[in-house]
Amino acid sequence: MTVFAISHAPALLMLDIPGYENQNIKLLLFLMIVVQMSDVLQYVFGKLLGKRPIVPKLSPNKTVEGFVGGILVSVLLGMSLFWVTPFSPWEAGLMSLAITLMGFIGGLCMSAVKRDSGVKDFGGIIEGHGGMLDRVDSLCFAAPIFFHLTRYFYT
Repeated sequence: MTVFAISHAPALLMLDIPGYENQNIKLLLFLMIVVQMSDVLQYVFGKLLGKRPIVPKLSPNKTVEGFVGGILVSVLLGMSLFWVTPFSPWEAGLMSLAITLMGFIGGLCMSAVKRDSGVKDFGGIIEGHGGMLDRVDSLCFAAPIFFHLTRYFYT
């Protein structure tokens, strides 16, 4: 699941986007910055304002407030980074919305996989943040969506 899905991230480097030649690394950075900041911001908003768990049986620490705050601020971040992409500010915002929503779903799916496997964390590299797979679980779903939306609309 992770190898196939995450392989869409470096595949962004191979897209032939008219007027955006030799700049595709910026797309990869845009994807990683927006999705990872969404994860961090959901965590921060959840800790600061979180009261209602969004999926309590699957991931009790994810809250509605964290989800909404993290997604909204990440979309604004994506819009502010439009200049590194071939997108307009509104297109960058819509792309950011798509990848942050898919990132959230990716995190939930990986939580379900862990729960079914009886594994709490995939590692202890970052205290309180699980393991390395917990850092890229959101990219598992966001990377393919971002790749295919970019490929369909911009090549």
